[in-house]
Amino acid sequence: MTSPHKPIPESAEAYGADRNGMVWAYAFEPARPAVSVGPEELIEHLSPARNDGFLWLHFLTSPQAEHWMRSHLDLPETFFEALSAEPGSTRLEQQDLSLVAVMHDVLFAFNFDPADVSTVVLCITPHLLVSTRLKPLRSVDRLRAAVRAGNPFRSTTEILSHLLRDQAGVLADIVRRSNARVDAIEDQLLGDRLTANRREMGSLRRMLVRFQRLLAPEPAALFRLLNRPPEWIHGEDLQDLRQSAEEFSGVVSDSTALAERVKLLQEEVGARINEDTGRTLFFLTVVTVAVLPINLVASLLGMNVGGIPLAAHPAGFWLIVTGLSTLTACLALAFMRLFRPSRRG
Repeated sequence: MTSPHKPIPESAEAYGADRNGMVWAYAFEPARPAVSVGPEELIEHLSPARNDGFLWLHFLTSPQAEHWMRSHLDLPETFFEALSAEPGSTRLEQQDLSLVAVMHDVLFAFNFDPADVSTVVLCITPHLLVSTRLKPLRSVDRLRAAVRAGNPFRSTTEILSHLLRDQAGVLADIVRRSNARVDAIEDQLLGDRLTANRREMGSLRRMLVRFQRLLAPEPAALFRLLNRPPEWIHGEDLQDLRQSAEEFSGVVSDSTALAERVKLLQEEVGARINEDTGRTLFFLTVVTVAVLPINLVASLLGMNVGGIPLAAHPAGFWLIVTGLSTLTACLALAFMRLFRPSRRG
């Protein structure tokens, strides 16, 4: 089976991948920094006889990479199905002795846009971690930087925990930047100088909900993993996973609270707009009713029929103007008295 991914472009070097779609390979030994492994040495490191460490293989998602992995690695079919599946929420699944993870991450060129999110698919076993992505991702690059800096990793599970913490940090940064924007909107609202409209706040709220759905792991899947982990995950590795899950849970809670805060601001802005609209409509109603006598009398006098009052009186025009002006002023005064209490209320 071949997944419907795009082939590696001619400029694959820009993605950092070789002709097999491999971006990098690292070999880890106990209590030692990782060592970069070339294509020639990789087959030897994949030998079952070498079980004192583990490998991290990172690929560019493509048919070439899938063909190489099917030929040289014993990976569950769920992993290959995830390569071509529609993106959903982050999930962790246990398949026999392997863990299959589908995680989302933001791109290097992240510009506060939910479209700047891509997927990384991982398969984790005791001695092998395989990851694939289509575009360069921020959290994965942070993890690679930690490996290249010489930080030792004792297991593949620790690498997974590190990646989860990095993604929690990405979501926390999004929440922090969003919180700054919400603070500015709230200050404007309290100062009666609001310039942001409801569309902007609606866009901010949708962005928070989307990032929360994409970046946060499925709680049920993570809960099952932590309560029934594979036999090869124990001790410090399991504790690292629990801490990563707690960090993610805290960030997701902050994101949810911020989305609710934006919702309350939307309601407050909507209430103020409705109040201003009602006041404007009331004022227009007052003006319309106040000038109604003038319009009515003008219509009657403009019919040019016999019997029009004061038609022959030398001061008839001024008498009618004076009477209409007095009546309009009285109506306007009456409505203004009604309008003032409503404003105080």
